[in-house]
Amino acid sequence: MADPIGIIDYGLSNLACVQAAVGRLGFETLVGGTPDVVERAAKIILPGVGAFGDAMRNMRDRDLVSALNHHVNERGKPFLGICLGAQLVAKDSDEFGEHEGLGWIDANVRRLPSLEGLRVPHTGWDDLEQVSSCALFKSIPEDALFYYTHSHGIFCEDDEVVAGICNYGQRIVSVLQKGNIFATQFHPEKSQRFGLLLLQNFLAHA
Repeated sequence: MADPIGIIDYGLSNLACVQAAVGRLGFETLVGGTPDVVERAAKIILPGVGAFGDAMRNMRDRDLVSALNHHVNERGKPFLGICLGAQLVAKDSDEFGEHEGLGWIDANVRRLPSLEGLRVPHTGWDDLEQVSSCALFKSIPEDALFYYTHSHGIFCEDDEVVAGICNYGQRIVSVLQKGNIFATQFHPEKSQRFGLLLLQNFLAHA
């Protein structure tokens, strides 16, 4: 039997939807909030709904930060961050104060500016402009829509790691890739057919 897909529980995650989506694709899951889950899993998914600072504190309290740094950032285990989980790979966030992130990608998380005619939070179905080649995009058409819900966004000046953007009055980073590290601002588990396909692409990626 293949090693399971690890879904990390740090107390702020929509675990049921992610677990159901991965299971629907035929993969065994291992859900938990301990370093053992990070070690045993073949690939890691870090979901998230909530505040950046709370998430980092919870992960430190559960010894997950050191485990993720070792197995993902140092040893190269495939990783997918979703929504808040995507933001946590950045250097820092200004959500309810200043908070240090995992720092795997040279990016910052900042509140989306309020632009005329556009609401914050950015919630609902929106586009994904594929700006560079990425394994997540296999067989996904350019006009595919994905489900977003966030008040803060990832701001990254390194075009080499920005694979996808969303146009919401300005450029919003929607997909990052740096080697084995993938991150999506939208929720693939809530994005129906193309969201499942994107998850399938990640799970099939060596």
